Amino acid sequence: MSQLTALVPGSWTFDPAHSEVAFTVRHAGISKVRGTFGEVDAQLRVADPVEDSTLTATVQMASIDTKNADRDGHVRSADFFDVEQHPTMTFRSTAVAFDGEEGTITGELTIKDVTRTVELATEFNGVVVDAFGVTRAGFSAETTISRKDFGITWNAAMEAGGVLVSDKVTITLDVAFTAPQDDPEETVEGQDAITADA
Repeated sequence: MSQLTALVPGSWTFDPAHSEVAFTVRHAGISKVRGTFGEVDAQLRVADPVEDSTLTATVQMASIDTKNADRDGHVRSADFFDVEQHPTMTFRSTAVAFDGEEGTITGELTIKDVTRTVELATEFNGVVVDAFGVTRAGFSAETTISRKDFGITWNAAMEAGGVLVSDKVTITLDVAFTAPQDDPEETVEGQDAITADA
C-alpha cells in the first residue's frame, strides 16, 4: 500500500526551513552551475483521492544564490530574469498522478509573464512524526525546461565554438510540509456544543 494514504486531507503548511528549490545549468559546455532560491512560498491542498490535490508555489526571483555575487547580479538583470519587472516565478498544478510513491505533477510554470506547461517527475518521500510531535511530509521533484521558451535568450559565443550558457535548465525541488492543524474556531464551536449538550 502506498504511503500516500498517510497524507491527511486538508491544507498542508510549507516548511521553508527544510525545503529547497534549485536549478542547474551547463556552463561553457564543461561544467554545471547550481543555484538556489532563498524565498519560496507554496500551498499544498491534499484531497481524497490524492489525484484531486493541488499545489501552487511562488518564488521571489531576486532571492537567487549561485555563490557568486557578480553572477547573481547578472542573472537578476534584464539579460536573464529582469527581476525589477518580473519579480516572481509561479507554478500552479493542473493534474496529479501517482503510482505508488512515484508520480507526475503537471502544471503551469510562469517566468517573465510567459506560461508553459511542465511535468514534474515527483517522488513522495513519506510521512513522519518528528521529535517535537509535528507530522511532516516530504516530496522531491524535477523537471527540465528550455529557457528560450520563457524569453530568456542571452548568451555569448566561445572562440572554440558553442555558447557560454546552455538552453536547458534542470529545476529540482526538495520540499517539506507540515500537517493541517485543527481550526481553532471549529474547535471552540465543538467544545461549546458539547458543553451545551451536557
